[in-house]
Amino acid sequence: MGGGAVADAIHAIARQVRPHTATLLADADDPHAELLTLFWGPQFDREHALALWARFSQRQPVEAVPMLPALLSVGERFDALERTEKDRLRRLIVRHRALSE
Repeated sequence: MGGGAVADAIHAIARQVRPHTATLLADADDPHAELLTLFWGPQFDREHALALWARFSQRQPVEAVPMLPALLSVGERFDALERTEKDRLRRLIVRHRALSE
């Protein structure tokens, strides 16, 4: 995948997950750590994502329903990235964390 396509793929994931992170991670002690957990392994951590979603759905069941397909779609997009692209996404999350502190 070329440099522009890599950036596009990573930005597509960010655009897709961004609207949901504030609500999904609202009760997390460290939202960035939770986000990194989802993306740290070679594949998107669906088990952790579903646990976060289940916790959120207990608080806000109506809002949680449309979030699940979007969350799983993010996982599919992440899994399709090359290893270097996944590493770049992780670095962006870490950099955002440093800027937020």
